[in-house]
Amino acid sequence: MTISSLPRQLARTRRFTLGGPRHVTVSPDGGTVFFLRTRAGDDPVSCLWALDRATGEERLLVDPLTLRAGAPERLSPEERTRRERARELSSGIVAYAADAACELLAFTLSGAVWTVRPADGAPRRLPAAEPAVDPRPDPTGRRVAYVSGGALRVVDAIGAGPAQAGGAGGPGAEHAADRVVAAPDGPEVTFGLAEHVAAESMGRQRGYWWAPDGRGLLVARVDDAPVGRWYVADPMDPSRPPAVLRYPAAGTANAEVSLWLARLDDEHGTWALTPVGWDTGEFEYLTAAGWDECGPYAAVQSRDQRHVRVLAIDPVTGATEMQAEQRDEAWVELVPGLPARTAKGVLVTSADTGDTRRLVVGGHPVTPPGLQLHAVEAVDGETVLFTAADDPTQSHLWAYDPVSGLRRVSEEPGVHTGTRRGGTTVLSSRTLDRPGSRTVVLRDAAGAEIGKAASAPVEIASRAEPPVLDPRVEMLALGPRELRAALFLPSWHREQDGPLPVLMDPYGGPAMRKVTAERAWWTYVSQWFAEQGFAVLAVDGRGTPGRGPAWERAIHLDIAGPVLEDQVAGLHEAARRFPFLDLGRVAVRGWSFGGFLAALAVLRRPDVFHAAVAGAPVTDQRLYDTHWRERHLGHPDRNPEAYDRCSPIREAASLTRPLLLVHGLADDNVVAAHTLRFSAALLAAGRPHEVLPLPRATHLPSDEAVAVNLLLHQLDFLRRSLGLTGRAPDGLTGPAAAP
Repeated sequence: MTISSLPRQLARTRRFTLGGPRHVTVSPDGGTVFFLRTRAGDDPVSCLWALDRATGEERLLVDPLTLRAGAPERLSPEERTRRERARELSSGIVAYAADAACELLAFTLSGAVWTVRPADGAPRRLPAAEPAVDPRPDPTGRRVAYVSGGALRVVDAIGAGPAQAGGAGGPGAEHAADRVVAAPDGPEVTFGLAEHVAAESMGRQRGYWWAPDGRGLLVARVDDAPVGRWYVADPMDPSRPPAVLRYPAAGTANAEVSLWLARLDDEHGTWALTPVGWDTGEFEYLTAAGWDECGPYAAVQSRDQRHVRVLAIDPVTGATEMQAEQRDEAWVELVPGLPARTAKGVLVTSADTGDTRRLVVGGHPVTPPGLQLHAVEAVDGETVLFTAADDPTQSHLWAYDPVSGLRRVSEEPGVHTGTRRGGTTVLSSRTLDRPGSRTVVLRDAAGAEIGKAASAPVEIASRAEPPVLDPRVEMLALGPRELRAALFLPSWHREQDGPLPVLMDPYGGPAMRKVTAERAWWTYVSQWFAEQGFAVLAVDGRGTPGRGPAWERAIHLDIAGPVLEDQVAGLHEAARRFPFLDLGRVAVRGWSFGGFLAALAVLRRPDVFHAAVAGAPVTDQRLYDTHWRERHLGHPDRNPEAYDRCSPIREAASLTRPLLLVHGLADDNVVAAHTLRFSAALLAAGRPHEVLPLPRATHLPSDEAVAVNLLLHQLDFLRRSLGLTGRAPDGLTGPAAAP
């Protein structure tokens, strides 16, 4: 293996995401499982597949390459934005939706709306306006809704012609079978799409929801006019106009979001709109919505995020009635998949009681203290499928129903997720003892517990590439706080080999855990750096998710101090346990929040950290979005000191250690101004540093050459900065050159 083997494989396989099954949907009888998967671990084009649970036979439903007939994929700005918010790394069919019976599936390719009926497997292009985004069949399968030009439209799904190489529809097209449900009534208005903070910070990717009878829609109207206008230019092409971005920076105005009910008038084929009423002044965030047999519903949140209400919506008048509410002095954490309702209309929510986030069904907690709720994955009849764990390094799949009570579906230690419908559970598992994800289909035995299969589990094949190296990792609990940590050592290292320089490799923020009992893509990156002669240490400190409300909220009004303190404590405790960790040569690297943490480390603790690589760091907290930043630091007008003490720009003059700043110039999440302003402040203070701009790269650089050489560049910088002389080792061949 050469030194570039893993970086090249990571880039080629899109971080090992290609070739694995994802976006799983189960038919209502539990007999068929639909999913997306590329043909191979280095093939970026996602195809739509179906698996017969009884036989285990897989069937390719749609291959995008045959539909495109060799033409390159074309993406509208709306679709590019949607994929960026979803961190989508593949192409082709990256999302699809089904009717209630799973007899009709809909998706887009190059802005055109396509459907396929699994019974005959013939893809059909609908006569829809283009470019289209987010097509979804109604539950009866008669119509498909989608968004085009900011309008929510509905096209007839019955009688559409077969697939054609030519186009049907086009910009502004109007067909007898294609109708406008809600059209923009202002230059910055859209119907049916999620606004920036919903998609980026709340986890709500959708902007409309069908009624069960297919004759109504609940639609979000978004007016971006109040939101500040930012511009993202392409310095590689000065003749190209900058992209206009509506970005709600902390303390500034959000988009105005409202809900509308649309009802079909059969006689005229038109849609009548009725506004949904709630106090949008008090609750300006729409965090979730839906429509089931009991009617439409929504969850709304106050601007300070301390108050959330679940509302039932009258499907005729649009009047609302509160069904549940949560309050917290810091913020109410939004749990993915909630609120939800069972088939009988029982409300499913969450509550933080004591120091446990608990699942609440019908107003009563049904999970015990200490079992931390992560997400609700599915509701099947009266069964609620969810993920939770009492160990912050793991996540297990659980099920609850009022008859059988609570039971754990997943068994082996690791990180598990899944879905369920019609008595069939799909369990996806990642563990430390094998690469990749394993996805199995389980059918309930009559009268047996969920997860106890009636027959042998059927595995959905993964075609992901096996990584070129295996992690050598020790999972640790460090110090009085029992900080969860992962220590990666070179495969060739023995204690008698002598001291190893240390590379701290954290994320450390509230968006994710990095110390988990799985072989995630980042474990291979950490191991790769270890093979070059480092002891690599990742620590999940206060503020990281999955360890209880008090742990998460320990960073309220200070996302810097407690986080950095835990990194230092974890490092020193690890060195006490492993004396070959050389505390005289310690570097730190990170991206996004991890980049912010890396920069902070060398600014505030140069006595501990001797070099840093800060990728896409947030350096001015006032330049990040309202929902995410105000959640942790409050409103900047009321808590200016919190923003000041957590913005590295203000501490630029204290830099005394080597620092490499990396930023994608097309990043519309953490914009490049963060790094550029920080660099300007460093230069003004006379503090040498290095800046690596990535032209046309977003928050998640995906170009293969850039992704490969970015890791190699970081390695070179770290070796130079720590004084590691000589040639770097070629992967697994031996120890690093002596300093």
